[in-house]
Amino acid sequence: MEWKRFLVNKLILFFMLSTLITAAVSLIGAAFGGDEHLGYGDFLTPVKYAALCMLPTLVTYARRELSPRALLLRKALMLVLLEGVMLFIAFTSPAIDTNSSAVVLTIAGSVLVIFVLANLFMWIKDSAEAKRMNRDLERFQRTYGETEA
Repeated sequence: MEWKRFLVNKLILFFMLSTLITAAVSLIGAAFGGDEHLGYGDFLTPVKYAALCMLPTLVTYARRELSPRALLLRKALMLVLLEGVMLFIAFTSPAIDTNSSAVVLTIAGSVLVIFVLANLFMWIKDSAEAKRMNRDLERFQRTYGETEA
């Protein structure tokens, strides 16, 4: 994959992660700290988390297309790194009660759910793009005829 396309995909992923993390923080906060009040600076927390979560996604970059096995291995490594980043944030934040195993498991579970959803959404986007390209190719071939090899 070319670097420019890789970066565009990461930008799309960043905004997708910001949205999903906002939803997760809202749900977890309502479940475990419903009486807390947030300041305006706290609204940037999901954006900061999404930015930090972009770093582990760099392990998926390759100049050539990866084999399915290599892609799965890199995605698994990325998930482990994402879990590590978010749990590190949780354990170093005084605002998160990491003494509660329920909180830690909920954070880890939400990272997994967000990972699956983000990959599903990216697959849907890529699939739609591939279908569009195939339709365009078929239209081109009908218009100009197939070239013989």
